[in-house]
Amino acid sequence: MARWPDATFDACIADPPYNLSRRKGLAWAFSSHVTVEERWDRFSNDDYFEFTRRWLEQACRVVRPNGNLLVFGSFHNIYLIGFVLEHVLGRRIMQQVTWFKPNAQPNITGRLLTESTEYVIWACNNPPQLAAKWTFDYAESKRINAGKQLRNLWSFPCTPRSERKWGAHPTQKPLELIEQIVRLWTKPGDLILDCFLGTGTTAAAAQDLDRRWVGIERDSAYIAIAKKRVSGAASLPRGGA
Repeated sequence: MARWPDATFDACIADPPYNLSRRKGLAWAFSSHVTVEERWDRFSNDDYFEFTRRWLEQACRVVRPNGNLLVFGSFHNIYLIGFVLEHVLGRRIMQQVTWFKPNAQPNITGRLLTESTEYVIWACNNPPQLAAKWTFDYAESKRINAGKQLRNLWSFPCTPRSERKWGAHPTQKPLELIEQIVRLWTKPGDLILDCFLGTGTTAAAAQDLDRRWVGIERDSAYIAIAKKRVSGAASLPRGGA
């Protein structure tokens, strides 16, 4: 991104590494589930702070002033992301969306509450005193919610198998969730940046909703999956073949 011109994009939707991987994973005797154990999701605390600062700094530069920044996180990293956006880069944080997963994996250790939420920070790409005229489709938000104001607690199941048939990513987000973000915080024809494309969920959502997109992904296996998804397969009905 450092070589790209300023103010190129209308919005950035990003699902960065959460820095929660364990070196050997953590299994549970009564489930086949194993916690994330990917090398790309493993940093020291200092390295993760610097990684977060650097990519957010570039994202803020290439997104136009007052464009939207929407960044996923869990309790592992969302506070750091908010700190960097607000106190290091000086952006206005608008709100936080809490994504509730009704079919979340059970707690593996039996020593904690079952973790059933992730978060999306919504920031306007300007300092608070300059933030104005950001994109938010209020009418669409009410239409989604049967004519009532949409709350910032959203319930979506974890990514279904039908969306993983081309291949899976360990932190893949459901297409329906990303499409709702695209509908509310971008306009048709907008250019969206996804700095961590993965298997291409943002690209698929943008394509289905008449937005343009640019994605960054370094893993060739995920790139291959994303290409399959955006070649036309993403427009199939939910749960379709």
